[in-house]
Amino acid sequence: MSESIIRIEGLSFVYPANERPSLDNIDLEINKGDFVSIIGGNGSGKTTLCKCINGIIPHFIAGDFYGEVKVCGVDTLDMPVSTLAQRVSYIYQDFESQLVRPTVLDDVTFGPLNFGMKDYHQKGMEALRMLDIEGLKDRFIWELSGGQKHLTALAGALSVKPDIIIIDEPAAQLDPYNAVAIYRRLKILNESFGITVITIEHNTELIAEYCNSVILMDAGRAVWIKPVRDALNAVNDLVKRNIYPPQVSQAAWRISPNMPSYPLTVGEAEKYFAAARIQCPVESNDCGLGDDAHMPHPAIEFKDVSLWFRSLTETTKNVLKDISLSINEGENVAIVGNNGAGKSTLLKMITGVIKPKGGHITVYGTETAEIMPEELSSTVAYIYQNPEEMFIEDSIRKDISYFLKTRHKAHEYEVLDYFINDIIKSFGLEDLQHKDGRMLSGGQQRRASLAIGVAMQPKILLLDEPTGSLDIESRREMVNSLELLKDRVKTVIIATHDMSLAAEWADRVIVMKDGRIIADGDTRSIFDDITLLDQCHLKPPQIVELSKRLNMRPIALSIDEFTSRISSIDEVMI
Repeated sequence: MSESIIRIEGLSFVYPANERPSLDNIDLEINKGDFVSIIGGNGSGKTTLCKCINGIIPHFIAGDFYGEVKVCGVDTLDMPVSTLAQRVSYIYQDFESQLVRPTVLDDVTFGPLNFGMKDYHQKGMEALRMLDIEGLKDRFIWELSGGQKHLTALAGALSVKPDIIIIDEPAAQLDPYNAVAIYRRLKILNESFGITVITIEHNTELIAEYCNSVILMDAGRAVWIKPVRDALNAVNDLVKRNIYPPQVSQAAWRISPNMPSYPLTVGEAEKYFAAARIQCPVESNDCGLGDDAHMPHPAIEFKDVSLWFRSLTETTKNVLKDISLSINEGENVAIVGNNGAGKSTLLKMITGVIKPKGGHITVYGTETAEIMPEELSSTVAYIYQNPEEMFIEDSIRKDISYFLKTRHKAHEYEVLDYFINDIIKSFGLEDLQHKDGRMLSGGQQRRASLAIGVAMQPKILLLDEPTGSLDIESRREMVNSLELLKDRVKTVIIATHDMSLAAEWADRVIVMKDGRIIADGDTRSIFDDITLLDQCHLKPPQIVELSKRLNMRPIALSIDEFTSRISSIDEVMI
């Protein structure tokens, strides 16, 4: 019989000034040695629940707290947070905020040192060995890639020898390769070292591959806890809460909505669809899919662009190397690549915020090195990876109008208000316009930040990780918002780790690695090149990989496209 490590009874919690509880009468039990993922929409209570488990609530975050939370048999109310922290380690979604020392080993030993452990150095080295990152021990934190920083934060959590590790959105800020690397290490910690692992996760494909159990949260309640296969096959439960199982599961469900079980992985789906008949709906070489229309008017041009800086150790760090690139007006471009490839830097160079050390960048014929970024801001708008950085006023309406009203005269304000109303309506922000953007959910923040960018009336809109940290429904909102840009912005460029977004939305994909452009082409040809994706540590969407295994030509880029080309559902292997 499994031994309980976390027992929760009648747990409710209400944040100050909130009328509705964020947690509502939760009863839950998590067994020792389990690998659990908590799923649910933004605002469902996932993070609040985890902060109750590690004692941050109610010891440090005030509010009305009811019920009982026991960790390793002890009530969290009877245990100081300092004691709980040695049993429950927490890696936040913003994991970089937990890195407080200059070098990796300094940071990893910070916890045991401050707990007064005499063997703190040994514990730090052991944590690095457990994650196979000993080679990073003397590196400065600022030199690390996003994946390496995440592993360093995890090593710091491990160094105090916890019984439980909670990690909030481990894949949110990482490329697919590093997201898998994190989960593989978590699986080893769980299976080889007996650590109970709890993740908050939106990526159901990672859940299917690595987790054992799933907790579904909705409106502050724990709806159920189930084994992973039962959980991800509870499609009706999930879909009505705007949570979706892996792409291959969704495809099977759409074709046969009343089956008791669906495939979770590409390997399972290959067998499931082995007898399916695939049709080409249009008589043409590419089945009528995709559009290679020539767009000759260049909006942005890079010619032999390089960027480098000098490190503290007097070595030269190359960020971008010999970039030559032309982006035409009217294109939807996705820039993909692993953490540290140079995607965000390339976007910022288009804005003129970062100037090239070598080569030339022009935006509609204007050399970015010769003008101030403020002058380019009427042409190019940049939406930050962290949307809260877009909010400077105390309401969304004021944020949307800020740029416009600093550039126009008072007698034009009536016309501006009409325009602002139109923006607010277009992006569905009527009920949110008088709220502080920093208080909104992740999906609402992304939508509001996009409205702020569009209100600048740019010709070019740049978005850095527009779907990062979003639940599935918020991601769908974001994709719908991108569709609204067609009549308002001439060219849209996104830098993203979201391969499904790139496959479904972009008409052109640029692949970067180590500061260079490795490939540049139409979306279908890029995702059809598995060798290229492997070389750049990029994982294609499940539906793309499945369509290749089934010899579907051309490959399907979306679930809709895949299911529309299954001509006979009767022959699907069940």
